[in-house]
Amino acid sequence: MQPWESITESGTLDDLVADAHAAGHPEMNMRLARSWITKGLLDRPQELRTWHRGSDKALHSVHQRRLLLVLLDKRCQNPELKLNSLAQVPLAVWLWWGEEHVPARQAQRAFATWLGRGERSKDVAREGAQGLLRQIDHPLATPTARTRLVRRVTELGNGAPLTPRGRAELLDAVREVMEPDSVFAASGLVRAVGPAGAPMTAEQVVAHAERFSLAVQHTLRRGVTEPQLEQARAMTRASTAGYLAERPALAATAGTLADAFRAPTWEELINDSGQRLLVSLGFLLSQSYR
Repeated sequence: MQPWESITESGTLDDLVADAHAAGHPEMNMRLARSWITKGLLDRPQELRTWHRGSDKALHSVHQRRLLLVLLDKRCQNPELKLNSLAQVPLAVWLWWGEEHVPARQAQRAFATWLGRGERSKDVAREGAQGLLRQIDHPLATPTARTRLVRRVTELGNGAPLTPRGRAELLDAVREVMEPDSVFAASGLVRAVGPAGAPMTAEQVVAHAERFSLAVQHTLRRGVTEPQLEQARAMTRASTAGYLAERPALAATAGTLADAFRAPTWEELINDSGQRLLVSLGFLLSQSYR
C-alpha cells in the first residue's frame, strides 16, 4: 500500500507537512510547501475548518494531500529532477484525470513553472525539437540532417523570426530527415507520417514547428489564460484518444516500426504532458490569429 492511499480526508498545511514526515520526507516544511503552492505543484487551500474557539483554518483537499506524497515519491526516485519537470505531475493529473484532482488555476501555474524562462524555456524548445525529430525520422537520415533539424526547430522555439528564406531552409531540413535523398531522390515519392486519417507531409511538419514556436512565444510574452489552457486540454485529450483508437491497426501494419505505435506508459504521459498541451495551444493560437 502506498502512503497516499491511506489519506481519506482534507487537511491543513500542518497536516500536509506531517504526512510528508510520516512518509519519510523530513525535508518538507511549511516554507517549502508554500513555495510549491506558488509554483503550482500544489493548489491553494480552499475549504475552512472551524475550531471550537471560533478560529478557522484553511484546508487542502484529500487529492492535494495525496498529490504532495506522489510528488515527494517521484523526487525521491530521481533526486536530480528539477522543479520544472516535477510540475508536469500536477499538469498531467489535471490533463488526464480532471479538475476534481487538480483545478485549472493550479494547472495554469504548473504550466508556467514547467515552461519557465531563460535557459529553461530553451530546454523546452530543444525537447520539442527532439520530439518532432522522433516523429518524422527516417532510419537512413544522416546524423548531420538530424542535428540540423533539431537546431533549426530549437531556434524557432526560442523566438527566432521565420523569414521566407528561413522557412525554405527549415523545409529543406525537414525533408533531409523525412525523405533522405538516398531513398527518395530517384523515385520522386513524397513521404507522410502519422495516422492514415491525418498524415503529415514535410510542409505540414513545418507548419507544426511554426505553431510550436507561436505557443512558446505567446506563453512567455503574454501568459496563458485558464480558458486557453482548458481548450488545449480538450484538444489534447481528443487527439490522444483518436490516436489510441487507431494505434492497434497502425502497429499491426508497421512491421519493424511497430514499436513506434505502442501505447504510451503513464510515465510517458506525465513527461509529455507539457509538450502535448503546448502543441495543442499552438494550433488554437494559429486559428485565432488568422
